[in-house]
Amino acid sequence: MKYQSFTTIESNGSSYKAISFDNLDSHYALDRLPFCIKILLENLLRHEDKEFVTSEDIEQVATWNTQNHVDHEISFVPARVILQDFTGVPAIVDLAAMRDAIDKLGGDAQAINPLNPVELVIDHSVMVDYFAQEDALEKNTDIEIERNKERYQFLKWGQSSFDNFKVVPPGRGIVHQVNLEYLARCAFTKQQDDENLIYPDTLVGTDSHTTMINGLGILGWGVGGIEAEAAMLGQPVTMLLPKVVGFRLSGELPAGVTATDMVLTITQQLRQHGVVGKFVEFYGPGLKHLTTADRATIANMAPEYGATCGIFPIDDIALDYLRLTGRDEAQIELVETYAKASNLWHDDTTKDAEYHETLELDLGEVVPSIAGPKRPQDKIALDEAASAFREWHRTQIDVKVLDEETDLIAEAGLGSSDDVDEDHDSFVEFRGSKFNLEDGAIVIAAITSCTNTSNPSVLIGAGLLAQKAVEKGLTTKPWVKTSLAPGSQVVTQYLEDAQLMESLEALGFNLVGYGCTTCIGNSGPLPDAVTDAIRKAKLTVTSVLSGNRNFEGRIHPDVAANYLASPPLVVAYALAGNMNIDITKEPLGQDQDGSPIYLRDIWPSKEEIDERIAKYVSGKLFKEKYADVFKGSGEWNALSVSETSVYDWPDSTYIKHPPFFQTMGSEPEALTSINNARCLVKVGDSITTDHISPAGAIAVDSPAGEYLQEKGVSPKDFNSYGSRRGNHEVMMRGTFANVRLQNQLAPGTKGSATTHFPSGDAMSIFHAAMRYKEEGVPAVVIGGKEYGTGSSRDWAAKGPSLMGVKAVLAESYERIHRSNLIGMGILPLQFKQGDSADSLNIRGDETFSIDSVTRGQKEVQVRMSSSKGEEKTFMMDIRIDTSNEFTYFEHGGILHYVIREYLKQG
Repeated sequence: MKYQSFTTIESNGSSYKAISFDNLDSHYALDRLPFCIKILLENLLRHEDKEFVTSEDIEQVATWNTQNHVDHEISFVPARVILQDFTGVPAIVDLAAMRDAIDKLGGDAQAINPLNPVELVIDHSVMVDYFAQEDALEKNTDIEIERNKERYQFLKWGQSSFDNFKVVPPGRGIVHQVNLEYLARCAFTKQQDDENLIYPDTLVGTDSHTTMINGLGILGWGVGGIEAEAAMLGQPVTMLLPKVVGFRLSGELPAGVTATDMVLTITQQLRQHGVVGKFVEFYGPGLKHLTTADRATIANMAPEYGATCGIFPIDDIALDYLRLTGRDEAQIELVETYAKASNLWHDDTTKDAEYHETLELDLGEVVPSIAGPKRPQDKIALDEAASAFREWHRTQIDVKVLDEETDLIAEAGLGSSDDVDEDHDSFVEFRGSKFNLEDGAIVIAAITSCTNTSNPSVLIGAGLLAQKAVEKGLTTKPWVKTSLAPGSQVVTQYLEDAQLMESLEALGFNLVGYGCTTCIGNSGPLPDAVTDAIRKAKLTVTSVLSGNRNFEGRIHPDVAANYLASPPLVVAYALAGNMNIDITKEPLGQDQDGSPIYLRDIWPSKEEIDERIAKYVSGKLFKEKYADVFKGSGEWNALSVSETSVYDWPDSTYIKHPPFFQTMGSEPEALTSINNARCLVKVGDSITTDHISPAGAIAVDSPAGEYLQEKGVSPKDFNSYGSRRGNHEVMMRGTFANVRLQNQLAPGTKGSATTHFPSGDAMSIFHAAMRYKEEGVPAVVIGGKEYGTGSSRDWAAKGPSLMGVKAVLAESYERIHRSNLIGMGILPLQFKQGDSADSLNIRGDETFSIDSVTRGQKEVQVRMSSSKGEEKTFMMDIRIDTSNEFTYFEHGGILHYVIREYLKQG
């Protein structure tokens, strides 16, 4: 039965052809469907004539049985793709390599082009080298351009060579905020067969926080770069029909509570409930009290609470935001008209949908909070933060002896210059100040990340708190590295217009750049004197940031505990200087008369914040700042680029021709068994893609550092792993090299260390992988629960693939990482319920043989042999969940499949 039908929508004097639900509404009560499922249904109907959509797919969605959910595979074709430069560069490198591969196999190289709009925002490359000074932005920008010149030249080549590909140059903002404030369409239109087709704006992105756009009623989520590349090239994203959790919001936030406090509360609640792989849809009477910026703050954190997306409806508040951010009135009218005509509009008369599960939160019960020290879901009420840190710290050490001579906690404050011991290892002299660092010292306080910097309420709040603090004579502690990295140029403009930037700068929160700095590990170096004290005295120091990620080893290698907080609290903690201080009860400092000043004395009221938002945040401001968003600085425009359609691959340590397609033929090889594999890495639960994928600084003595030095790159020019994602040699050497990774095959070590078998030699994981490859021995990785959580890092799959890993054996997987493993030809296997590496007594020094798999096969036998000849067999589930995924796997990867499809098309 064919369900596809169209209707005509009139708006602004133009006619648009849109999918109609009429042919389905007569059979099914579609008002039961969640908002996000209606979008998926429209997508299927619009592509009903394609081979990847069947009538059964449409019927499974339309019947929407929450009591008897069926794991049914459907296809989703996003309207567009969005990239950031860390994950975007390797995506464009792969496209360039695909052109090479097609050219060598006799095809038309220029056939490789994005078929849907692709927009890349350069925001992940700026680092906080300079801070707390007037020219920090200028100096950091100069360094950024110099460090990344080769990458930026390559991206400019891509923009000129590929159709449907645009680049937002560095210094414009954070990808998700630029997406929310400018790129988002809400209703997407395109010319097709001489007609204007209109449909929902949907997308996938190469950053897991792509979900931020859900706050504006746009369905989208993060995928690996591998999936994104396929989506660019017209391949559907295959997925199982999701379960949808309805999250009912009621009430409104009390005075003194921020949107950040709210999202940390929601993140904890959803993570505890369990929403991995599910859609979350927010509804209820509390919606009307949340601005789109508030909603986007919640949606942004979907990866932190584990959901595929966290979506809000299109309603009057969404239209208000489009108007606030300077969108054209004709577009706003079109969005409203289309949403109402297509049953995607939400108002007070909208019937509640049917959900698989429901949760509820009364916003009035939210209290000021932070989250940490290692996970974003570990929310702590602000008045319990100091005691929680002390308790956590006690668990990190066996014995902590503080005698009267070295206990420097005095009435004048932690590390006060009134009580300094210059002979102690913790002594620091920096920028004219002398002090001793203590355990708990806050050495980084960063207003950063799209999570909060898209929300004027918390940024204006931070500015007002800073203003009040300066008026009372408070200063930031000298050991705190402060920074302000907003999500767009709009932010600094309204802070300046509201006369708040001067106060932030007085406290050291100078503008350091527009990008994802501290939150992604681009916090830059700590001052040498501070670093020396931390290491010599073996201190446990902390950071506070207004970001969304605080995983181990992510923010800075010398900072053990990291806390997420609202921007106003980031400023407050910079004044306090130590996590041992209870900022809800203890003073932040003293005023000019020596009287104690408490947080309550400088906390801005909601009325003060709202007054300045109304006055200084306007559509005119957004229009001005985004008028030339694709136009870069003089340095960007001066970069020279190649004009060839096939990239000429110059000698570079940033961009290198990847080997993924160099030996592929026009037809895939038959799948075979994996015989006598060795375990390269054995890890426990909650291993994130941060643990697997190279990120952050490149250590001098690491395999990647050694490689760069061999290529003539001095350590000062190493840059970061993220910036070198276009060079597989660097990335392969940095895989499994996170300083916090604990490989059970190398007890007592952290980072890139393993044992080679059967020799028993200790070495880096990279060198062991290369030795196994030389010996013709395949490798496997063994993991626990939630393997691959965190950011959608494609190199967490690409790196192991290049290192010879053929399979991963784990108890459970994060959705994106499991998909990426398949996209790189790695077999994801899951232990049977109740089984684990421990229960099966897997030590890691055995050999593993895995039978070949076939389409539709659900489980496979694994044979494990010990060095003594003892053999054990056990069954594992094959986590290739869809038919499309198996097609990609049997081709050796998703891009190999796409290349062969292009060749078939001639």
